[in-house]
Amino acid sequence: MSENAAPNSAPPVPPFPPETPPEAASEAMSVNVEGNDRSTIIVAAGSVTMTGKELLPVTPISKAELDVVRTAWVSIGSQGEPITTVASATALLTGEGPALAVIAGPSGYGKRTAGVKALWDAAQAQQGAEGRLPALLEIVPDWDDPEVPDTSVLPEEPGTGYLLDVAAEIGTWKDPAKVARALVAYTETLRRKGSFMVVVSNDRDWPEGASGTLAQAVARATVRPDAHRVAIAHLEHVHHKSDRVHWLSADSSSAQSGGGAAHLLTRSSSPGEAVRLAAKLAAEEHSQQGLRNAIAAFQEWRDEIKKVFDATRNNADDRALLIASVFLSGEDALTVQSAARTLLGEVSEQNVRTILTGPDLTGRFESVEARVEERRVTLGHKPGYARAVLLHLWQQRPDIHNPLLEWLSGLTARQQVGARRLGAISDLLVELAMAQNDIRVIDKIRNWIDHDDTSEHLELIARVLATAAEADALGHTVRARLLKWAQASAESVAKTVALVCQTTFADHYPHQALVRLRHILDRTERDTAVTTAEEALCAMAGQDRQLPLVWGVVSKWAVQPRHLAGHRAFLSLLDPRTDPFVLRVMLAAAEKQTEVKEALVRGWSAVLSDERVDSEAGDLLIAWAHARVADDLVSADLVTDILRQVVGRHLMSTPISALVFGEPDVRYDAAVIDLRKELRLPGPDVLPAAGSPWGS
Repeated sequence: MSENAAPNSAPPVPPFPPETPPEAASEAMSVNVEGNDRSTIIVAAGSVTMTGKELLPVTPISKAELDVVRTAWVSIGSQGEPITTVASATALLTGEGPALAVIAGPSGYGKRTAGVKALWDAAQAQQGAEGRLPALLEIVPDWDDPEVPDTSVLPEEPGTGYLLDVAAEIGTWKDPAKVARALVAYTETLRRKGSFMVVVSNDRDWPEGASGTLAQAVARATVRPDAHRVAIAHLEHVHHKSDRVHWLSADSSSAQSGGGAAHLLTRSSSPGEAVRLAAKLAAEEHSQQGLRNAIAAFQEWRDEIKKVFDATRNNADDRALLIASVFLSGEDALTVQSAARTLLGEVSEQNVRTILTGPDLTGRFESVEARVEERRVTLGHKPGYARAVLLHLWQQRPDIHNPLLEWLSGLTARQQVGARRLGAISDLLVELAMAQNDIRVIDKIRNWIDHDDTSEHLELIARVLATAAEADALGHTVRARLLKWAQASAESVAKTVALVCQTTFADHYPHQALVRLRHILDRTERDTAVTTAEEALCAMAGQDRQLPLVWGVVSKWAVQPRHLAGHRAFLSLLDPRTDPFVLRVMLAAAEKQTEVKEALVRGWSAVLSDERVDSEAGDLLIAWAHARVADDLVSADLVTDILRQVVGRHLMSTPISALVFGEPDVRYDAAVIDLRKELRLPGPDVLPAAGSPWGS
């Protein structure tokens, strides 16, 4: 919120910059592929020519984020001091020298929002004469090697403001000064193109001491935005709930006035906490009960949980019952009770006197704020309560960490009650891991792979790992774990990583997904991990925007000598039997770009020199023969031309020999026979002896 605006009025709102990534507007080649559900394929100029490196992915900075910095920005700290971070960053972006501003500072100081605000202000300052604002994009730090970032893959479109958040990973860079100097050189190029970049760093790892240039690029976040002002601004201008602002005013914070929410925020509260409180207040009905519900949810049921743990100070049975309810909410009450006893390492009670004394089971559940509805235990009446109990336990009872995780391992084993609730249990643990930034929880989830190697089980674990891999603070460490696990000898572990690469992880981190798939495809045996990796690779290539990257990488792998992963990847990509999309696009591109056609020939040549993939190569040759005669699928002449060149070079390889000369006791259909007729055959001195199945 502008500090010069009236408390209940929004500042003037300038127009949004375009949200379409600039590469979509660049010169492109249109390849029409008729009869396909993706009939018009855009192949970006140069993207499939193997020249240069594939750039990091970018995503438009969302309208919601831009709306916040336009209408709800707060530039005053909790003691009324001005926040100068944005002004300093904007001056760096719009002044002389490299178009770089590094916003460095501790977590919880609103660095990302400050970065977006600086980009927005710089875009306003650089608005063109025709009124067109620079596009504002976020670069996903999808480096092939996150410890050695390659700045040559950063995009550099003209008239663009870029945001690069490396706060979680900069501490792992092997040579931060080298990377920082490369970023300075890169942003000098951006300046010449009318573009600029904000880098978000942590508080200590930007190497400003290495040179004056690196120090001059820093706009340090030293003042935390006033949390009360942030919450009020969001209620008014983001959620449009001005009628609830009084809940945050100082005179409504006492119990006598009905219980306000102002006391929930202090001088040390982060902007993120203020934003979360505003969202809770906006989500509830405008009543005293709604206010109480919002406060309880914001506090993550702290008072209720404290009351429960105080009341059960000497009652491990009921505390275990609460913990079992957290993970088994929705299950039968007796099942939950049995799980609680297992946690305590006890068997069911045998003493009748003891059984007949004490509170009823339903009363015990209710005493820990659980409900029993139709004999099933539930915590659903208190959204977030299960997560809050788990966080309290993790923070206040650290000795329970290992016993709890071991108990969960047994609970989720095959045919155990927790196995069918693995998704919900894993989601809870991922929330715990992200909230506590604790990789041990993720390692435990990985160990659950060993309990059950069924596809359903592995897919659930993969979904959880993918969520963790994209988390802000924990994601970098999880992605490193995925790289390690991709190289594991255990088939189920490698398969799970391949399944992760079939999720949104591959959309957001395609370069890193390809690196992990490469390791899996290099396994000696073609097991289910390899076939799952092939499926993941084809799924990535089946997306228009991913195909240039996947093809560029795979075409380079394929020509490396004895590169098993590259040869498997090449064959799986160009197989039309499951989905002809990639083959159709690549052949359409090959008709217009000589480099693509030559890459196809080189790839085939490399594959046919590797006897380890003879079977797959032979199958693909047959598939190409069928695709060649299918209606409007591919150019028959182009397929023939490519295979003629391949046959001439590899006549004696097993797959080509089988295609051209046939094999004993194998009958070939009309598609294969027709292809043989069209191929330029070798001279009589190399033809097979009489009696061969040629032409059969």
